[in-house]
Amino acid sequence: MSKTKNIYVALAFLAPALLAVVCLRIWPALLSVHESLLAPRATTYSLENYIYIFGDPIFQSSVWTTLFFSIVVNPLQIAISLGLAILLNNKLPGTGFWRTLVLLPVAIPASVSAVVWAAALRPDGLMNALLGLFGLGPQPFLTSPQQALACIILVTSWIGVGYWMTILLAGLQDIPKSLYEAARIDGMNRWQQFINVTLPQLRRPLTFVLVADTVSNFLVFAPVQILTRGGPQRSTNLIMHEIYNRAFAAGDKSSAYAATVVLILLMLTIVAIQFRMMSDKGES
Repeated sequence: MSKTKNIYVALAFLAPALLAVVCLRIWPALLSVHESLLAPRATTYSLENYIYIFGDPIFQSSVWTTLFFSIVVNPLQIAISLGLAILLNNKLPGTGFWRTLVLLPVAIPASVSAVVWAAALRPDGLMNALLGLFGLGPQPFLTSPQQALACIILVTSWIGVGYWMTILLAGLQDIPKSLYEAARIDGMNRWQQFINVTLPQLRRPLTFVLVADTVSNFLVFAPVQILTRGGPQRSTNLIMHEIYNRAFAAGDKSSAYAATVVLILLMLTIVAIQFRMMSDKGES
C-alpha cells in the first residue's frame, strides 16, 4: 500500500473523532468567542461583556475560588493517585481486588456519587456518625462556608483518583525492572530510586495526568450543583457553576459566553505553563 493510501486510510479512521472535536469542542468555543464580543442587542463587536463580568464581584469571587480549588485539588489528587499506583504496583495480597475497589468510583456517574456523598455529609449522616465514634462533635460540612469547599474537594478526589491511578499504574508497569536493579547495585535506597528512576520514567504519564486533571477540575459542575449550589455564601461558586447561573438562572447569555471564554483562556494558560514546566524537567 502506498504512502498516500495509508494517509487516506488513517484519515478515514480519524474522521469520526475529528468531526466530534470540531462539532463538540472547536465550534462551540468559536461560537462563545463570537457571542461574548456582542453586547445585548448590538451588531458590532465590543468588550462590553468582559468589562461587565470583570467588574462584577460575584464573578471575581468565582475566579479566585476556582483558582484556589485547583491549587489544592490538583496536587492532592495526583499525590494520592501516585501513592496508590506505587502501592498497588507491588505484589500484595488481593491487589486485583484493591485496584477494582479504587477504580469503582470512576464507573459511577458523578451525579450519583454526589447524591451518595450528600447523604453521607448530612448533619445526621454517616460522616458525623463516624466522627462520633472517635468522640468528635458533629460538623456542619456542606452548610459551613469554611468546610463546604473542602467537601467538594473530597468528593471530586474520590471520583477522579481511581482514573488517574490507573494511568500512572500503567506507566509504572512500563518502567524496565533492570533500571531498579542497576539502582540497587549503585546503593540507592527506595527514596533515591523513586527520585532518580521512577519520576523521570513517569514524566510523560505524569504530564498527561497533570494536564487532564487540571482541565477536569476546572470543569467541575455536578458535585457543586447537587451538594451546595455554589453556597453557602458563594464559598463553592466555581466558574462552571457561575456560568450555569448566568446562562440558565439569570438568562444573561452574553456574560455567560464571556465567562466561558475567560474559563477557556485560564485553562489554556495554566496548561501551557504545566507543559513548559514538565518539558524543562525532561530536558534538565
